[in-house]
Amino acid sequence: MFPELKNDLILRAAKGEKVERPPVWIMRQAGRYLPEYKQFKGNDDFFDLCRTPEKAATITIQPIDHYPGLIDAAIIFNDILVIPQALGMTVEMKENVGPSFPDPLRVPSDINKLNFNPDVKKELGWALEAITLTRHRLAGRVPLLGFVGAPWTLLVYMIEGGGTKMFRFVKEWIFTYPEECHKLLDLLTSTCIDFLVEQVRAGAQMVQVFESWASELGPIDFNEFSLPYLKRIAIEVPKKLQSLGIEPVPMTVFAKGAWYALKDLDQTNYDVISLDWLYDPALARSNSTKSLQGNIDPGLMYGSDEAITKRVEQMITGFGKQKYIVNFGHGTHPFMDPKKIEWFLKEVHRVGSEAN
Repeated sequence: MFPELKNDLILRAAKGEKVERPPVWIMRQAGRYLPEYKQFKGNDDFFDLCRTPEKAATITIQPIDHYPGLIDAAIIFNDILVIPQALGMTVEMKENVGPSFPDPLRVPSDINKLNFNPDVKKELGWALEAITLTRHRLAGRVPLLGFVGAPWTLLVYMIEGGGTKMFRFVKEWIFTYPEECHKLLDLLTSTCIDFLVEQVRAGAQMVQVFESWASELGPIDFNEFSLPYLKRIAIEVPKKLQSLGIEPVPMTVFAKGAWYALKDLDQTNYDVISLDWLYDPALARSNSTKSLQGNIDPGLMYGSDEAITKRVEQMITGFGKQKYIVNFGHGTHPFMDPKKIEWFLKEVHRVGSEAN
């Protein structure tokens, strides 16, 4: 049994229930910019931290301790690229560079290198242990969020071999080898579904699907290579949980840069649609019936307190107090000042509590 939850604000907002103020959490809130994370990490390898439940739990809880009472959810310290690892690919996290695949998929025959029948509980059992441990250590202070990278985004990394600005290889694949792409996307979708189900079984109380490279697909290609797989995840995860006698948890989809897809995403089974800073809050609200999440430009944290206050007021006024979860429009940066983020969080509480 897990400790009783004391703050269910984000779960109520996700379900569209009435809240006294909009809840707030921040993408990539664990790690990166926090001095205690940098000290705790030392020279440890990033993925070693993820794979050590004790360390992952400590890092997950650090922002909850650093900003007592200001953050309404913890998100497990992990990475979206553990799914390619579970499929048999090597992924390294290089300092000041980011993720790197020494042996990416470059021709269709490379697909044969992958494990098409991964045992998620075996390959990613450490991640599930970290969730269970963290859930207990949180002691019900806030809900614990799990996540996966969406199939298209994972496909980009697996083919490009890391971050990219040109997307040369993955565009070659979707326009030359679409059949092989769909075979891979189908495998990734099944693995995402299994991993999300196991995360909930391990203790995750809400989950998010990160389609971080959605912006590299136009509407036609998004509807072929992203949306069908996002839809499938949102349908099959609750169905599998129910078959196991487990109550489904709220699900969020974040398709960064896919501004044209809001109405399509609104027709999916996700409870929450997370938005980047390209959306006007009021316009987004008028085009969606679901709970929305977002969408401050993370770069605002480099600005003045006055600029942060003004934008928080504009954002909450635009989205409204209900069916809304405050967040950045993407993740934190390593260079951010924790005091600026604290000011942001305090202003969210103030403005959110005063809003009608």
